[in-house]
Amino acid sequence: MIEIDGVHKSFGALHVLRGVSLKVGPGEVAVVLGPSGSGKSTLLRTVNHLEKVDAGTVAVDGELVGYRRSGDVLHELPEREILRQRTKIGFVFQNFNLFPHLTVRENVAEAPLSAQRRPKAEVAETVTRLLLRVGLADKADAYPGTLSGGQRQRVAIARALALDPKVVLFDEPTSALDPELVGEVLDVMRDLARSGTTMVVVTHEIGFAREAADTVVFLDEGRVVEQGPPGQVIDHPQHERTRAFISRVL
Repeated sequence: MIEIDGVHKSFGALHVLRGVSLKVGPGEVAVVLGPSGSGKSTLLRTVNHLEKVDAGTVAVDGELVGYRRSGDVLHELPEREILRQRTKIGFVFQNFNLFPHLTVRENVAEAPLSAQRRPKAEVAETVTRLLLRVGLADKADAYPGTLSGGQRQRVAIARALALDPKVVLFDEPTSALDPELVGEVLDVMRDLARSGTTMVVVTHEIGFAREAADTVVFLDEGRVVEQGPPGQVIDHPQHERTRAFISRVL
C-alpha cells in the first residue's frame, strides 16, 4: 500500500533523509521510532508530498506520489493532481490543526465537501458515524476551543478518516497532550489498527508500538538503522543505537 524507495531529502546543507526505504502492506501498521531530528516527521511528510523528495520515490496504492514517470525522468504533477492524491492519504498532525471558527461537525465535513465534492447528505452520515466511532457524538456542535486536547485530537482523527483514505499518517499524535489524555487517543488508534486501517505512526509510545505495530522502524540521522516486528526491534534490538534509544524511552 505504501512503498518508499531510496528517499533522500535535504534542507540546505542539512541532509535529513539518507536513502530511506520502507514498505507497508494493506492493513498493516508501521511505527517509526527515533530520536528528535532523526527525520521521522520529514519522512511522513514525503508520503503525501508536503515535502518534495530530492531523490527516490514514494508510491501509495501503486501510484507515484507527487510525480509522473516519463522513461527515466520524473516530472512533478500539477497542484490539482497532488491535491487529488492527498485525499487518499489521511494526516493527523501533532497540534490538531482544526479550524477554530468551525464546529466539530463542520471540521470533519470540510474536506469531503470541498475537496471531494461529495453530496451533503452522504457527508452528514459519514460525520455522524465517525464522531460516534471516536466517542464524540455529543460534541458535534461544539467548537474546538471548548474541547480538551485529547478530544481535539480525536476530532482530527475523525477528520482524516472522513476522506475514506487508503492510508492514515500520524505525526506524534499524543506528544502535545497532557499525560492523562494520551490513553483516549491511543484507544482510537488501536481500534483503527484492529479494523485493518493502513497506518504509519511516528510516536514515542512504545506500548502502542509493541501492541499495534506489524513493523517497527528505528530511524537515526536520516537512515533506517533497524526494522522488523516489534518483538524483535523493541525487545531484542540488534543495533547498539536502537538498544540505547529503547533503554531511554522505556
